[in-house]
Amino acid sequence: MSTQFGKLCSLILLEHFGEIVQKVGNDLYKCQAKPLSLIVNSTKLPLQKVKQALRVMVKYGFVTFAPGPVPNRAVYTLLPEKVILILRYPRYLLLVKTQYGDEAEMLVEEILRQGQDTASRVIIRAVSRLKESLKEEKVCLVTLRDKFATLVNKQFLMRCPSPGEETGVPVLTIKETLLYLPPDLNLKALSNIEEGKSGDAGDEGIYWRVNLDRFHQDFRDQIMVSAISRRLDDNAGELLRHLLKQMYLRTEAWAATSNPIPFTELREAVRKQSSHPLLGQYVDQYLKIMEEDSSGFISKVGDSSGGQYSINMKTAFIQLTWTTIENIVMERFGSKAARIFRLVRAKKFVEQEQIQQVAMIPAKEAKLLTYRLLEENFIQMQELRKSLSNNVPNKTFFLFHIDLNQVARMVLEMCYKALFNAMTRREHERSENRRMIEKQQRIESITLNMREQGATPEQLAEIEEMLTPPEQALIDKVRTMINRLSEAELQLDETMFILQLYLIYQL
Repeated sequence: MSTQFGKLCSLILLEHFGEIVQKVGNDLYKCQAKPLSLIVNSTKLPLQKVKQALRVMVKYGFVTFAPGPVPNRAVYTLLPEKVILILRYPRYLLLVKTQYGDEAEMLVEEILRQGQDTASRVIIRAVSRLKESLKEEKVCLVTLRDKFATLVNKQFLMRCPSPGEETGVPVLTIKETLLYLPPDLNLKALSNIEEGKSGDAGDEGIYWRVNLDRFHQDFRDQIMVSAISRRLDDNAGELLRHLLKQMYLRTEAWAATSNPIPFTELREAVRKQSSHPLLGQYVDQYLKIMEEDSSGFISKVGDSSGGQYSINMKTAFIQLTWTTIENIVMERFGSKAARIFRLVRAKKFVEQEQIQQVAMIPAKEAKLLTYRLLEENFIQMQELRKSLSNNVPNKTFFLFHIDLNQVARMVLEMCYKALFNAMTRREHERSENRRMIEKQQRIESITLNMREQGATPEQLAEIEEMLTPPEQALIDKVRTMINRLSEAELQLDETMFILQLYLIYQL
């Protein structure tokens, strides 16, 4: 694990959980596993504060524990890859809102906020928030319960493991059959709890958390569908979406290559479910185009009429990673450097003279760009000797090539650094202009209250004039800057996601 990754995790913990959790997280990041006593010694924090910090991180899934070498003493391990997923929470909520509506989004948001919680408490808090936002006296508990059950059935939510009856350090386990079993809630008791009365909803001790892998599965599919839609057209994207649906019926979600999908089943699914009439007529032609496309997203299996088709997840993300890195080279070094990068990729091993000739770039400029890419580690150089004899003068060749694994890891490190810088700058802008931002928020709150009380337009205009034009211009500038930095964080996270999936499929 790198220094940049550690700095990013540390900043995220500080921003969301405070200084004490950050200190404990930093200490665990330096070691693979550590018992409580050593954490207290190295952080110089009070025992209760360390326990509280560990409790928070265990609740959110950032820390795991297991029995250590000393009997009845647990050792704690930080999962930094889970910490940086906090930055992806807005994308999780947008996905749920798009597919299942506002109520489902609110339920998932409540669980993300708490780390884990019982279904009844999540629903009660969602009811309270819906009443405030919709200004309604009564919110349907049945709808929220059904939405919760839908999210469980679709595996977006999963049960948390619970400790067994053994003494000493508990081991958290759960039966696989219970993992996605929806809760059986007592609606009458739930209604009583909402009204402030006592009641037992029937789910005490059953905690739920968000299944992040399920969200990542949908993100992966969206990336592939979007890529093939841009490369061919929307019909091809729709066909790939149906292929993915058929894949899940017969293949593990994270398999590198899907099991064969029969053409007849795919054509029938498109005919019944697709909203693209043109696709239904030309399924076989679209399949042939996608099969022959250099991206290699799908391949044909067997030679029978219609045949069977497989989705190549691993190949798809190799191609997407190449494209991502080429775009980064284009942005950083220009179109000529990107041409050289593509040439080295195509030739696999190439000499400097070949680069100059084939890329059609002046020799001096080609050499400069090639060695700049070499210096920045986007391409690598291998020395090759023609003769090893002592009697004959050695002739040495220098061949340029690309190690995609190495470049992907390097670009991932660049993303961590850029993300850290964007978050630091965003926080700096907020802290430097905090007084002005708070003043505007107060004015907006007063204006809203006055409008609800029936204030005249003249009164509202007078309140808004409390903020001078130069102050308003400064606030607009700061908000624009913060919004751009937030957008940059989301775009960096998308790039990181593609690179991380590529590295996962290489294992």
